[in-house]
Amino acid sequence: MVRKVKNITRADKVGHAGTLDPLASGLLIICTGRLTKTIDQIQAQEKEYTGTLMLGATTESYDLEREINQRFDTSDITEKQIHDTVKQFMGETDQFPPQHSAKKVDGKRAYELARRGVVAKLEARKVFIKEFEITGIAMPLVHFRIVCSKGTYIRSIADDFGKALNNGAHLVSLARTKIGEYKLEDAWEIGDFERTIMNTKL
Repeated sequence: MVRKVKNITRADKVGHAGTLDPLASGLLIICTGRLTKTIDQIQAQEKEYTGTLMLGATTESYDLEREINQRFDTSDITEKQIHDTVKQFMGETDQFPPQHSAKKVDGKRAYELARRGVVAKLEARKVFIKEFEITGIAMPLVHFRIVCSKGTYIRSIADDFGKALNNGAHLVSLARTKIGEYKLEDAWEIGDFERTIMNTKL
């Protein structure tokens, strides 16, 4: 996206304010020119995500990037248990990044090591979950909305959620809907952005 925006705008400096996982969608803020100096400030703001996790199965990457490696019986899980489990994640918690993440370990990305079968030593970090709402349940699928601090891995929340239910879980869809005051509903599709810029230049 950075490369495409740079080609479209011909700006000298272009940068993004926070990556998305390969299978995630949603809001990605791109800064150009002098506004690239605000990237750190934007990245530090809280994020909002909507998504779906699947109970009863786990993957190495905590999402659909890897195949299911373990299955569990979900027949005894109730909706009340699911709603009650949310409470365990509220506020400040210690979270371990996924092995399949972009965290650097001795100069290497953790996901590069994981794909070679190497288990990296990743340190837990403090994250803050401000809001965690279950928006729908259609077992084994659980739909949710989360507002959280910078650096929170929603994939890790999905995996930990399964463990909290003495079961398993992984993420099947994720969309970033808000970064600070910036909302997905106000964002440009890249095609519309390109057409607008091209028409402005004509």
